[in-house]
Amino acid sequence: MAQVFQVIGTRPIRHDGLDKVTGRAQYGADIQLSGMLHGRVLRSSHAHARIKSIDASAALKVPGVEAVATAADLPESGDRIAHLGEGAVNLRHLSSNCLARGKVHYKGQAVAALAATNPHIAEEALALIKVDYEPLPPVMDVREAMKDSAPKLHADVFTEEMGQLKKDKPSNVAKHFQFKLGDVHKGFAQAAVTVEREFHTATVHQGYIEPHNATAMFNPDGNVTIWCSTQGAFTVRAQVSELLQIPVSRIKVVPLEIGGGFGGKIRVYLEPVAAVLSKKTGKPVKILMDRAAVFEGTGPTPGSYIRVKLGADKTGKLVAGEAYLAYEAGAFPGSPIGPGAMCIFACYDIPNVLIDGFDVCVNKPATAAYRAPGATNAAFASETVVDEICRQLKIDPLEFRLKNGAKEGTRRADGPIYPRIGMIETVEAAKKHPHYVAPLAPGSSPFPRGRGVASGFWFNIGLKSSVTASVNNDGTVSLVEGSTDIGGTRVSVAMQLAEALGIRAEDVRPVVADTDSVGYTDVTGGSRVTYATGWAAYEAAQDIKWQMLEKAAQLWKTDLDNVVYDKGVIRAKDDPAKKITFKELAEKIQHKGGIVVGRATVDPPWPGGAFATHIVDVEVDPDTGKVSILRYTAVQDCGKAIHPSYVEGQIQGGAVQGIGWALNEEYAYNAKGEMTNASFLDYRMPTSLDLPMIDAVIVEVPDPKHPYGVRGVGEVPIVPPPAAIANAIYAAVGVRMNELPMSPGRVVKALAAKK
Repeated sequence: MAQVFQVIGTRPIRHDGLDKVTGRAQYGADIQLSGMLHGRVLRSSHAHARIKSIDASAALKVPGVEAVATAADLPESGDRIAHLGEGAVNLRHLSSNCLARGKVHYKGQAVAALAATNPHIAEEALALIKVDYEPLPPVMDVREAMKDSAPKLHADVFTEEMGQLKKDKPSNVAKHFQFKLGDVHKGFAQAAVTVEREFHTATVHQGYIEPHNATAMFNPDGNVTIWCSTQGAFTVRAQVSELLQIPVSRIKVVPLEIGGGFGGKIRVYLEPVAAVLSKKTGKPVKILMDRAAVFEGTGPTPGSYIRVKLGADKTGKLVAGEAYLAYEAGAFPGSPIGPGAMCIFACYDIPNVLIDGFDVCVNKPATAAYRAPGATNAAFASETVVDEICRQLKIDPLEFRLKNGAKEGTRRADGPIYPRIGMIETVEAAKKHPHYVAPLAPGSSPFPRGRGVASGFWFNIGLKSSVTASVNNDGTVSLVEGSTDIGGTRVSVAMQLAEALGIRAEDVRPVVADTDSVGYTDVTGGSRVTYATGWAAYEAAQDIKWQMLEKAAQLWKTDLDNVVYDKGVIRAKDDPAKKITFKELAEKIQHKGGIVVGRATVDPPWPGGAFATHIVDVEVDPDTGKVSILRYTAVQDCGKAIHPSYVEGQIQGGAVQGIGWALNEEYAYNAKGEMTNASFLDYRMPTSLDLPMIDAVIVEVPDPKHPYGVRGVGEVPIVPPPAAIANAIYAAVGVRMNELPMSPGRVVKALAAKK
């Protein structure tokens, strides 16, 4: 029997909404401190070069310039691996990404920084820093980088082959691993239809509207305070601690409002540099990136080469799958190749699977997470091949997914066995949806139209979260959490506390606190906050309920066993007349010196994951290659939608980003390895004029582990769009697109090749 909720599933106004719409919310660029200096970062003009010398003497002579920092001011981190944010990182590489040491590995890599009394002086003085480079040939393509003859980016990177480090020679291939399930050769021998295709995807940026920023105050007592826009204050604290070799107890990170991140604001770029400049000057230092620095100097998602082979028997049952994925790591090892390999066949029950994954360094910015990192590339390949198999077997693509979809008990190739999941339910909902049932509407234009579908998966994560909740004498609750709010998680976490206590969501006052004011909390990423921090809020509510029962028992001079808590009302079992609301009791215990504070820290089990199935109708202009989105429906299993409006917003936002990835977005490089479109004017992202209203359909298959059945929402909606659009393009004009983005030029080229 489904749970009945009072708060969960409603749509209260978000607690921070007024500050956001009136401009009162404070972002990183808004910080102003007494005596503050302004920092600027000098970035490499080469994609690959040795740094022979850095001469900052002329810059230091400029009136108003107070300090210059280079890699020499950062402690040598050594070849150590630290687990920070969403994955492991080599600290030497992380340090070099903040300020280059010995070499630059991409155009835009930070080389030096300075602090001056105003930003104009800083900008002018920056041009006076002279860097003597020895240019080296760049390698920009993932397959070229894998060749033995390719220029090597690092002398200290060797291939980790199936868990064993091969130290015989440096390599651009940092890692090669395999996932195996069953016997893939026997599986393909059983196949009546086999399809094998190759795919290429371009480097894509997260496109958040707010540039990176950091302000640091290094106090004479050795304590450091950092204000920044980040997806994880504790992660910033850990990275700065490791890079500057300062104990975490001496670092306080104050997370400000964040203008988008999508995975790109987890790794530090400016924070350690601002701290070093502040230590040198004894004054607070603020550094802001401009848009070109964001594009060229921060982590996009990787370009990739993927080869997929799938086999099905004559009934349409998948019998074998094989995949080869090579992902760009950018300048330093650490692409999302692991998640990509985990997700590529995750929507299906395939008995025989072999997946090879390669993490490859190229002369581009070190890649960062981007909404289901690695999964969109993978799904573009696998879901396109699935569509081709469906057409060869003349099977409806949704019927094919019902026959082959993963369900409870299905084993994924990388090992996990699914608990209760909702893949099949998303397909069933898509099949019944008016969009799929309706015929493809004829247009007023003569251009051909087509419909495509695709599914996608993201495993989601749990990780650690902490909250404290204090009961006020007016019956409200002050909730302190450590999760940066990007997509409305203040309200989704507050609603779970309110539900557990039986009070209104509006009676919970959520605050995102600094690292000195709340217990350790992992990053806002991996679709974990509503799941894990919400779980912590639920546990804190249980703590409050127990204390409130204890206070009521004292008030009524009865045993604790005689008191029950029911939807915000405390009752005595033996006397129906004895009852008191949460609000009334909060007022009484305050007057009697009672204080109630609930606390919780959780590290919940990893969830079962989230699935989505998307439907899209497109129109293709054969002369120009322009693809127009006519109608879009995104069906997703959300476990339980805490705040349906924000769930729908996450689904729509992810789908829009996936559409941009599919049709327009890419880093354009010239032969020298220079990005030629490092601005929003030239980096083409979709606007409201490019899109129809996206119909977000919520399916609820509760996660059995979570108190309220929550599944993460934010990642999986970006996964299906490129494949769904590719399949719709084929339905319209009969060409298979195997490269992202499917820009007008590429569509025209494919049509010409068909002719």
